This record gives sequence, C-alpha cells and structure tokens, in this order.
Amino acid sequence: MSNRRKFLKHSILGGVTAPFALWSCESVEDSSTKVLKTDQQVSLPVSIATWNNVGACNAAWDVLKANGNALDAVEAGVKIPEADPNDRSVGYGGRPDREGKVTLDACIMDKTGDCGSVVFLEDFMHPISVARKVMEETPHVILAGEGAHQFALEQGFEPQNLLIEESKKEWEEWLESSQYQPVINIENHDTIGMVTLDAQGDIAGACTTSGAAYKMRGRVGDSPIIGAGMFVDNEVGGAAATGLGEAVLKSLGSFLIVELMRQGMSPQAACEEAVMRIVRKQPEHTELQVGYLAVDKQGNYGGYSIQPGFVYYVQSADEGFLVKAPSYL
Repeated sequence: MSNRRKFLKHSILGGVTAPFALWSCESVEDSSTKVLKTDQQVSLPVSIATWNNVGACNAAWDVLKANGNALDAVEAGVKIPEADPNDRSVGYGGRPDREGKVTLDACIMDKTGDCGSVVFLEDFMHPISVARKVMEETPHVILAGEGAHQFALEQGFEPQNLLIEESKKEWEEWLESSQYQPVINIENHDTIGMVTLDAQGDIAGACTTSGAAYKMRGRVGDSPIIGAGMFVDNEVGGAAATGLGEAVLKSLGSFLIVELMRQGMSPQAACEEAVMRIVRKQPEHTELQVGYLAVDKQGNYGGYSIQPGFVYYVQSADEGFLVKAPSYL
C-alpha cells in the first residue's frame, strides 16, 4: 500500500516507463493493409473501428447486412472486444487501476443525437449495453460509479469479476515499482471506437474501454465523454478517438472533426486538423499518441495520428480491409 500511496504524488505523465502501454499498435500490416490516400470512399452500409478490430467490424456487419440499424450494429460490434479476455484494455480482462480494480467507461450515440454513457463502472462485462440503457431508459446522459452499478443491477445485468489472473499478476508485479508513464505503440490494441452507417444512411457510434492501466482510482478519460471519445451527427457523419484520453479531452477532438466536416472538410482533412490542434496547443505531444478516424454520410473515410502506428479497420458492402493511417511525426 505504501508504494501506491507514494505513487499518488506522480502526475499522469510523470515517473518512468511502466511495463505496459496505455494504448498502441504493434505491426499488424500484411498484403491487405491499405496506405490511406485522400478522398477514399466505400459503399454503404459500413462499419469503421479503431485498431485491428476485425471481429468487432464483422459482428457489426452481420447486423448491417441483414438490414439492421446502425445502433444495433455498433453495440454488437464493440461487445466483441468487451468480452475478449485477450484484449487487455477493453472490458473483461482489462488491466486494473492502481488499486487493483477494473473500471470501465463507455458511451453510445444514435441517429437522433440521443446518447448514453457510463463512467467508473465496475463488475459488468458490457458497459456499452449499460450505456445504451442509460440512453433509452433514463432522462440522463451519464451515470457514474455506484449509481451506474445500481442502475445496471436494476436493468438485469449480471455482475461478475472482470480481473483475470493474468491482469492480476501483472498488477502485482507493477506494484513493486509503481511507475507510470504512457508508452507509445507497444501493444496491439486499445480503446475501441466505432462508427456505423446502415443501408438507410443512418449513423451510430460507440466507444468503450477499461481505461489507462494503473490509473489513479476514479480517473476517467475521453472514451465515455460525448464529443471527445466519439461523436456522430446524422446530417454529417461521425468520428472516434483513441490514445491518451487527457489529450483528447482538452480539444474535444471527435466533435471538432464532425463540425469540420459540416463546414466542408473531408474526413481525412478533418482528422488531420484535429491532430494539429493537439500538436499546436499541447507541447508534450511528442511523448504521446492520439489517433482519430472519421466517416461521412457518403461513405468517405479518413484517419490520422500523432505518432506512426495507428491503424483502423473498415468493413463495407465492397470489402473489409485494414488501413494504415498517416501521422504527423
């Protein structure tokens, strides 16, 4: 405990390198990986997700190809990594905070602009489904902590232990030094942000995460915050973020991207400008990673990041493929 108490004195970017990254992407390129060019477009319906989330996009596509709606598709999609114990930064199997507790954040948004979010939620595998219930069954947008937990129980969700043995062992090893600092591009997954467009052209978005490994108790990043981790507008398109949440929160990047597209920018140009806002205003940008993706109502898509290594997956009526996003550095 004394190590953890001493660790409270470190800032979120302080200390020295931790043994685990808070986001990233190892090399996942193969012959099917596309290097993005400007003004790329796919036919609707389409799902697009951060990182190499093929399973998530396939699950969303199963809904979309059966003429399902975008909201059902995006929920079905992100539930895949939420339930995967091998994905150590989303849902079940996620790495804990410094107290050894797995806490989850998620948000969802539909074609009408309605939205729901849960933050600092413990004991439930699918925070995205709880967030949807917040949207549909309450007059609120965000429920947090104990209140979100009680609401999930009332809605019939079954609690369970989310801390798998591998994560527990890593946390116990981490306690020996209690050192904390983001490390760029060392894992192959992170927060999943997803945007879907159905055959009718309607849009939905979702974002879900277990947050930064070994974060301070109660820390919430960008993922469950509408306009930061994700934002959609049925007149324009949608965007999602991944990377260091604090950097995204300071610029509300997903909302910014959608507004720039509303003003006429392409998804690619809008993602680049959102990254440049961070570069211009946050001097520590060379030490962190943020990546954005976006898609407009016509199926044009784009992505951009601060550091090399960010990829995203696109599944459309034409094909499914991984895209290597260009980067500022």
